[in-house]
Amino acid sequence: MEWERAKTFLMVFFIVLNIVLGALLFLENRRYVVSPERERAIITIMDRNNISFDAPFIRRFPPMRAISVTGFYYNTQELADIFFGNSHQATYSDIPNGIVLNYGPGPAELVISHGFISYYNPYGHRDTAHELQSLDRQNAQIITDAFVSKHWPDFELDDVFIAYDWLRLSYRQVYRGYVIHTNFIEIIVTDMGIELVDIQFGQVLEWYGQESPIAAPDEVLLTFVQHATNMPQLLPITITHMDLVYFQEEAGSTNPYARYRVLPFYRIFIAGDTSDPFLINAFTNQIIN
Repeated sequence: MEWERAKTFLMVFFIVLNIVLGALLFLENRRYVVSPERERAIITIMDRNNISFDAPFIRRFPPMRAISVTGFYYNTQELADIFFGNSHQATYSDIPNGIVLNYGPGPAELVISHGFISYYNPYGHRDTAHELQSLDRQNAQIITDAFVSKHWPDFELDDVFIAYDWLRLSYRQVYRGYVIHTNFIEIIVTDMGIELVDIQFGQVLEWYGQESPIAAPDEVLLTFVQHATNMPQLLPITITHMDLVYFQEEAGSTNPYARYRVLPFYRIFIAGDTSDPFLINAFTNQIIN
């Protein structure tokens, strides 16, 4: 009899405990969600300042951590194999803080300097079985996807800019679902195929430090409004995309043993702007460009 009563008590206790924990979790989640009222308020403020918002609104902003990455370091032989097919036939020339590699009788050139990799071949790089069928986004992406996934499978397409006679496709590393903005591969495609490739990345190591609160998306948009109204030449503005990524604000080095932090940043893209997006530190809510 006593055991039956004890089991009943324990059952009721755990039911009540689950309800309490569920309520606490619900309240904690609501703490980091922008309410519809706050969303409408910031949209109204932007409208009054000649800024339109044509993008999905970010509503959740849970605490985030920094990520630890190394300095910029690349294996020259691997890069020569990627871009020339045979590193042993490449000609090496030293330059200040870097090296230049040329290949064969053709004009293909690979420059590794100050943590940047730049490859140029006006006749188009041939690395996969895919050939450019026509100079449009779909066909350009077929050959760049094949090239990037073959050599850097954790990089994904992030942005595309289409000009009259060329396209720029930007790939960035993705770590546990988050884009590392400063680890990038930018590819220029012309009617010859892949003509120019610019690369920079450090090795992603692990999460760094404890989770910290980040600014709410509506607070970040208010910061952007204040910045934009001080630059009337930008107005009117249409925001076409907004997201959360990781960005290395500290200047990197070519020391592979150096350690740096990449921090969560909001990115804001505006229509007609071909330059980098606006970047706002999610911890401090300060715009850096």
